[in-house]
Amino acid sequence: MEPSSGSHRVLVTGATGAVGPRVVQTLLQAGYTVRTLALNAPSPDILPGGVDMRLGDVTDPMVVQQVVQDVDAVVHLAALLHIVNPSLALYEKYKRINIEGTATVVKAAVQAGVKRIVFSSTIAVYGPSKGQILTEESPTEPDTLYAQTKLEAERIVLNAKRSGMPIGVVLRFGAIYGSRIKGNYESLVRSLAHGTFVPIGDGRNRRTLLYDKDAARAILLTINHPNAVGRIFNVSDGSFHTVREIIEVISRSLGRRPPSWVLPVKPIRFIVGIVEDMASVAGLSSPVTRAMIDKYTEDIAVESKRIQEELSFAPIFDLETGWRETIEEMRMNGDL
Repeated sequence: MEPSSGSHRVLVTGATGAVGPRVVQTLLQAGYTVRTLALNAPSPDILPGGVDMRLGDVTDPMVVQQVVQDVDAVVHLAALLHIVNPSLALYEKYKRINIEGTATVVKAAVQAGVKRIVFSSTIAVYGPSKGQILTEESPTEPDTLYAQTKLEAERIVLNAKRSGMPIGVVLRFGAIYGSRIKGNYESLVRSLAHGTFVPIGDGRNRRTLLYDKDAARAILLTINHPNAVGRIFNVSDGSFHTVREIIEVISRSLGRRPPSWVLPVKPIRFIVGIVEDMASVAGLSSPVTRAMIDKYTEDIAVESKRIQEELSFAPIFDLETGWRETIEEMRMNGDL
């Protein structure tokens, strides 16, 4: 989508994260002028040329006030991402970055006359789908610090107004994967590549995913779309995928055979619980926890028809093509 008369200059926060470089590249290719805000200076090959790169913290009002000047739209990606089994002590950090940082960006953007704020949120705000299919109308039941703080940040964005009219858009992304992935899917790829992955359960529980290029395209679409403002949209590749299917697709992309055996959930969770409790008594952290088993085996099926029907968003990459390109890029970058 070419820039319209609405927004030509875009600020991207968190531009050096897992998705940021893809978003910046997509905006530049569409003809936008891009300014970025990141906490640390990126490696030379992370962001393309022609970007106005700024360093600073999204929780610093002075920094944020400076970087929002003369921009038409803000894409707010900066966040403290999901951490498996975080300590309660991390809550203050989640609150500071995900809630207070968002409030700082929104306040500065409104004062500077920004026309649109696109906020990167997560389907994790719904919690597990428990066999159901979730939509934007489903109740939100976040069960992690990450999801709880992202939900609160959503409210801040949706309350943002300019001349009495809303300027915020919330995109609730499925699990985004790509060559810069971190966390659970990075670990899954590496363990499958090295033949060390051990599946737990039959793998029939569902997941909702999205390739990073399609995530960037959704952001590009909503920067100017008149029907996007003030709304929440789930964004995915349009399908639900079982964990077993995901493992098979990644394995094919790696040129390996998927694991042919699985461990039963209940006995493994019982054993993990004993190890976790013993570690706790000894004042140690267990490398595997009940929460990790529960997260791996939970069902997450979130529908994304609204953005497809109302904004005509059509994902380009299915699971097979997205993962094949991901693995190729990871190998080219020396990450596999």
